[in-house]
Amino acid sequence: MKLLADVHISPMTISALLTARYEIIRTTDYIPAKATDKEIIDLALQNNAVIVTQDLDFSALIAQRRLNKPSVISLRVGDAKPGIISALLERILPLIEKDLMDGAIISVEEHEYRIRKLPI
Repeated sequence: MKLLADVHISPMTISALLTARYEIIRTTDYIPAKATDKEIIDLALQNNAVIVTQDLDFSALIAQRRLNKPSVISLRVGDAKPGIISALLERILPLIEKDLMDGAIISVEEHEYRIRKLPI
């Protein structure tokens, strides 16, 4: 499973996930930092990647387009320090991997997550 981190995800989080052996790329390695959400969705589709974001717009855009991919991990946490986000992702990724592979939007909070299957 390949992850695509949008601009709001810290390079420190990306580094931690790479160390934990996750395949993760950063949007800004491929498209400009000011790229639209649609361009990020298209990049995720081209790379068969799951979008990791703190931006709530992706869920709505994917639902409006009635897409069944890309999957999205939507981080809705109060404390977005890279160490906290890294630990949270490392803890939940093994639990949600199958849902992400099947197509889902997963809203992640500090102590829980909610899975919505795609298309919505």
